[in-house]
Amino acid sequence: MKRLTIKDIAQEFSVSISTVSKALNDSYEISVSTKEKIQKYAKENNYKPNFNALSLKNRQTKTIGIIIPSMLNYFFAQVFNGIEKVANEKGYKIISCISNESFKKEVETIEMLSNGSIDGFILSIAEETILKNDFKHFEDVLNNGTPIVMFDRVAEPINCDKVIADDFKGTSETVKYLAKSGSKNIAFISTISNLKVGKKRHQGYIKGLENTGLPINDNLIINIIDEDYKDYESILKPIFDANEIDAVIATDESSAIAAMKVAQRKGHKIPENFAVVSFSNGILARHSSPKMTTVSQHGERMGATAAKILIDKLENKGEEVPPKTVIIKTDIVERNSTKKA
Repeated sequence: MKRLTIKDIAQEFSVSISTVSKALNDSYEISVSTKEKIQKYAKENNYKPNFNALSLKNRQTKTIGIIIPSMLNYFFAQVFNGIEKVANEKGYKIISCISNESFKKEVETIEMLSNGSIDGFILSIAEETILKNDFKHFEDVLNNGTPIVMFDRVAEPINCDKVIADDFKGTSETVKYLAKSGSKNIAFISTISNLKVGKKRHQGYIKGLENTGLPINDNLIINIIDEDYKDYESILKPIFDANEIDAVIATDESSAIAAMKVAQRKGHKIPENFAVVSFSNGILARHSSPKMTTVSQHGERMGATAAKILIDKLENKGEEVPPKTVIIKTDIVERNSTKKA
């Protein structure tokens, strides 16, 4: 039989979780009749307090748990910097964990940190979790009163705060930018086609072609799934040989650099007759040859925003503020892999 939670009692009486909590703790802030009703219902239904949740409610550790899917992605490092800056300013420590895109690791990490070690989570979801579409571990955490702020990769059905980039507009604007400087056969390379951010970028690419009057050519939509980045060049070469391509938008820097190398080997001059744009604005883009134009998702700003939302929530615990989704606008950072607009 499912254990009765404070959330269940709150739903039964159509009141907030904090009202139930105060009623069960005999708080003077709640009317006697409401208290009696809630206490009676809790007793009759054998409600047992969750002491882990209570310890989190009553005692602040001033520590935030951060879970990111990968160490290798520079974007996540940028987000981490943004979180750390705000956390330090506000006197919070952080515990950071990496899920390595694994559902099991993500669940284990959340269980481990939910024992009273942290006050709240900031996280981006593992790829395996998205593919499984299993978000129960997030629901359990929220039901126990521990707030979560999701960033970049978020679970739509979970009712928590979220910070995302405008991936759709970012890609459609990039197509427009490339078309303006003369590109006509723009390929789209995605290494994240199973993730919602990947789908949004793909939709933005299609919309961008429609807006600029360029034809949609399915041969120029290249989805690379579960491949080692060392194989990207060998995957892209036959596609470049078989199709006329004069520009590339890539969802990550590694595939963008592979595309750049393949194009250069085919004799293309970058940016004179071939352009490359990548999402992320990381270290690789700044050190590629030529230096790469990127779509910046402003990782630091995203991290700082997520940290502010979580800390505000932790420091105003009595207030029931409905969760919100903040959208961070992307920008094109021009370097030498595209003609100057």
